[in-house]
Amino acid sequence: MRILLIEDDTVLGAAVRDQIAADGHSVDWVTRLDAAQDALNGAAFDLILLDLMLPDGRGIDFLKRLRARGEVTPAIILTALDQVSDRIEGLNAGADDYLVKPFDLAELSARIGSVARRYTGNPNPIITHDALDIDLAAHSVRRDGKQVALTAREWALFEAFLTRPGQLLSKPQLEEKLYAFTSEIESNTIEVHVSRLRKKLGAHIIETVRGMGYRLGAP
Repeated sequence: MRILLIEDDTVLGAAVRDQIAADGHSVDWVTRLDAAQDALNGAAFDLILLDLMLPDGRGIDFLKRLRARGEVTPAIILTALDQVSDRIEGLNAGADDYLVKPFDLAELSARIGSVARRYTGNPNPIITHDALDIDLAAHSVRRDGKQVALTAREWALFEAFLTRPGQLLSKPQLEEKLYAFTSEIESNTIEVHVSRLRKKLGAHIIETVRGMGYRLGAP
């Protein structure tokens, strides 16, 4: 997934960025709401992590504006505001989850996965596809009962297909899912990762539609 992190605390922001990057997600980190809006104008994100108290305004007002104009990207609030009234306001403003600081980074990873699965229409983290048994929560894959080791990038690419079964994804769309604005992308990066996934998971796991992109192969 590509995640937009809006957090002005540099220590916490760096920890969250490193955690979700280690989970295989692409993350763009900004510290102001105006930069967040610029990021949303320039790319499609799968999830927003939103602090509520930022240098140029309240995150809750920012979220309300997004929802008012029809922006449906899921959002998880990360804040030190821990009163029940704060949580209610955040959820009523359109947040999908609310996590109070300080929080465990592993819990954040779990909540990100849970929200993402709900938006794909299948909250069950266990998927079976051909000879593959896939645990979306644990980021694990078994082929014919044997564990398959995937790198963080390989998992992120595979997850992009799993959460959009049958959908054709172009190379630019996949690059946008896997890489942040500041990342340098080699021209054949997606092809290399697709090739490695096919070797590990089966030649037909990802189908190429020549000149258009890729999609998850039919079981």
